[in-house]
Amino acid sequence: MFQDKQILIDLSKMKMPFGKYKGRYLIDLPEHYIVWYKNKGFPSGKLGKQLELVFELQLNGLEDIVREIKKRY
Repeated sequence: MFQDKQILIDLSKMKMPFGKYKGRYLIDLPEHYIVWYKNKGFPSGKLGKQLELVFELQLNGLEDIVREIKKRY
């Protein structure tokens, strides 16, 4: 359980490291940008896994969970 919580805490702190949205929190990236990555292919590594998680959260309308975590940590 702690590992799942830590994944969400880490996601709440992660900012886009490059590109048009450099410096923006991943959870706050526009949906069309995340969908573009979904179609293009997520990058490898931790960033790709986090972007894929953002996609799933946005798809299910759950991104506010991460925004609440961001406020707390």
